[in-house]
Amino acid sequence: MSKVLYDARWIGSDYGVGRFAGELQKSLQGMEPFQARRRPWHPFDPILLAAVLRRKQPRLFFSPGYNSPVGWSGTFIFTLHDLHHLHVPASLLKREYYRYLIRPACHRAAFVLTVSEYSKHEIAAWANIKEEKIVNVGNGVGLPFTPIGKKHDPGYPYLLYVGSRRHNKNLPRLLSAYAQSGLRQDVRLLLTGHPDDELGGLIGSLGLSSDVKFAGACADAGLSDLYRGALALLYPSLYEGFGLPPLEAMACGVPVLVSNVCSIPEVVGDAAIQVNPLDVDEMAEAMRRLVRDSDLRRQLQEKGLRRASDFSWSETARKTSEILRLATDSG
Repeated sequence: MSKVLYDARWIGSDYGVGRFAGELQKSLQGMEPFQARRRPWHPFDPILLAAVLRRKQPRLFFSPGYNSPVGWSGTFIFTLHDLHHLHVPASLLKREYYRYLIRPACHRAAFVLTVSEYSKHEIAAWANIKEEKIVNVGNGVGLPFTPIGKKHDPGYPYLLYVGSRRHNKNLPRLLSAYAQSGLRQDVRLLLTGHPDDELGGLIGSLGLSSDVKFAGACADAGLSDLYRGALALLYPSLYEGFGLPPLEAMACGVPVLVSNVCSIPEVVGDAAIQVNPLDVDEMAEAMRRLVRDSDLRRQLQEKGLRRASDFSWSETARKTSEILRLATDSG
């Protein structure tokens, strides 16, 4: 009988969850990785996963993501990073998945892990469970996200956005703020990933086709290069359960502009400029301050490095290991 069966299928998936899953697998010892062609967010995975667990009979099943078994009486822990799909446009299937699978799983699980105090409180209220059952293990930052290393140099200064195109990322307002900031003649806006038709249309309608650039997909080393080469990171998200890009940017010695909602202030502390993500004028003014005030950027760099030093994957692994041990000892 294996002690802990670990759902390694999350590694390499969605940015924050995939990073969390990969770092924990590297740091935690004695776990048997579970792999399958079926992705962990497949609608039938909870039932099929339970069949696997009945066959393998681990002492504990641990998922670094939000999937959990249905029809297995053994001990399990899963990780609910946030309630993202309840705040942004999502399919009916996804909402029903949360209602009929994730919420009951919160009650059946030995523990529910999450990554911020904001998410902990929100999950407890939504699932109607005691906060003591939810453990905030946080996220971390490490190599290659350091101030020392190669800097991306495209031949022009740039402000950087790192993230997806999801509704909660607030890209339309970010682009509008950049358009009215008066900075486009001197500073480009660089986005990770590739343009899609909707985003390309918005950029064109704002007259930014020559000013907004795309970096394409980036592995960690390339992403750290992008951070170090930027004047600042812009991350005015409407909803986050944590927000790894601001932490990674601070660890690279880069000033950060973020929204003042959800978990983000908890992550950045006083080491970033915080703005109302619904206020385009405020966002544009903050961009101008960042670009034009070198003393402000230097202060934010220093504060950001100190703040980032408070987060490590080893600490996340330590907290997680304690909970796994507690669950297996009592299971």
